[in-house]
Amino acid sequence: MKNWKLLLPVIMSGSLIACTSTPTTEPVEPEVPEVPEVPKVEEPIKVEPEVETKPEIEPEKKPTPKPEKETKPKPVKVQKTPDGMLILGSEEWVYVPAIDQTYKARIDTGATTSSISATNIVPFERDGKDWVQFNVDIDGKASKEFKLPVERWAKVRQSSSEEVDKRPVVMAYIQVGDLKEQTEFTLTERDHMKFPILLGRSFFRDIAVVDASKKYIQNQPSKTKKK
Repeated sequence: MKNWKLLLPVIMSGSLIACTSTPTTEPVEPEVPEVPEVPKVEEPIKVEPEVETKPEIEPEKKPTPKPEKETKPKPVKVQKTPDGMLILGSEEWVYVPAIDQTYKARIDTGATTSSISATNIVPFERDGKDWVQFNVDIDGKASKEFKLPVERWAKVRQSSSEEVDKRPVVMAYIQVGDLKEQTEFTLTERDHMKFPILLGRSFFRDIAVVDASKKYIQNQPSKTKKK
């Protein structure tokens, strides 16, 4: 009997263990607590201020400077020789101070004496010496009347005939370039000639040389300024 009393608690404890170990219901998943939703914060919309746009002004176009043309230096006229003698071409400008006129002249190395176109040539005598009265005729225009002593009489033979022409020779000043010189001139009608003045060797001997391949080497002399 004592043994039964001792076994009873053991049996009861075993049945309790069996009851607790046997599942009576389906397993239940543990409940996860809900996390409250964080309200979305809307970002403020940035509104950019309107900027007044000015119309683009095109910059003023400056004219493109034209490239400068290369200017070739003008050749320097050689008007004198190294020893100071005048260089003359086959044609030169001649200034006659007595009538204040400038004319084209032919430089003739074959002629001994210079000559100028003259009309109304009238020889006469004054104080026992020969004088001559004449007008200078250039391009059909007669100058004032001149009266000059005759230095000598020149005998000139025309190339077209055998006749010898006696011409009065007078002294007169002329200017070629910067050279002003007194020289002999024979007076003759040259209205049929291309040049009213011819310069011969008596003018340029010892003071000038002639380059027949050139013309108008010397500058044109200016007229005398009238006061």
